[in-house]
Amino acid sequence: MIALQGVSKSFDGGATYAVRDITLEVPSETFLAVVGDSGSGKTTLLKTINRLIEPEAGEVFIDGKPVHATPAHSLRRRIGYVFQGVGLFPHTSIAENIGITPRLIGWPEKAVRARVEELIDLVSLPRAYLTRRPAELSGGERQRVGIARALAARPNILLMDEPFGALDPVTREALGSECRRLHESMRLTTVMVTHDILEGVLLAERIVVMRHGRIVADGEPHALLCGHDDPAVRALMDMPRRQAARVRALLEERSA
Repeated sequence: MIALQGVSKSFDGGATYAVRDITLEVPSETFLAVVGDSGSGKTTLLKTINRLIEPEAGEVFIDGKPVHATPAHSLRRRIGYVFQGVGLFPHTSIAENIGITPRLIGWPEKAVRARVEELIDLVSLPRAYLTRRPAELSGGERQRVGIARALAARPNILLMDEPFGALDPVTREALGSECRRLHESMRLTTVMVTHDILEGVLLAERIVVMRHGRIVADGEPHALLCGHDDPAVRALMDMPRRQAARVRALLEERSA
């Protein structure tokens, strides 16, 4: 569904590359997590897929077709995009926020209204919220609306850039599970950027680790958790195990 071939992008005339010579294939209906330190190139990689960033070398393909063959605005209307800041329009209702992309591509108003109601149900929010403004909702509720808006035009691809980073742990876990359910029920191809390796392990069936603009590991969570030749990748993937061990130690200490 998504393919990057030799993709590179720098922001300072070539002195430092945000991504360098990235080749990656994401089959249809895969949930891929892209993890790595800040500045490793995760978000730049993600944004080359929907042309929010244009690579200076290489090519990106969607379903076998080069993305540059489609006007950027048309491409983005076919790809769902969720980011940490949510970015809802503050002075319009929740219903108008969710329905904006179907309206832009010319859906009949009756179909837009039906899709908005379907999606507010899918993201587990009351239909009464459709008349509210974003400021009247909690952070987690606004993020659910952002997910609904990203899915409104029935895209095959969902891109998520640190979608849960600003949320409290309980809300973050609930929304992550909700996104995984939607991914499966709607048969999406999902690419999620996250700093949280545990989130990637629990949600994705494949993990790509980036460092200094390059892919340094690519595999199923179980395989990467079992070890890797790169010491930094090994330390990163060992983090969930270390966290679990500390929790077990605390429980044993308090029950002793």
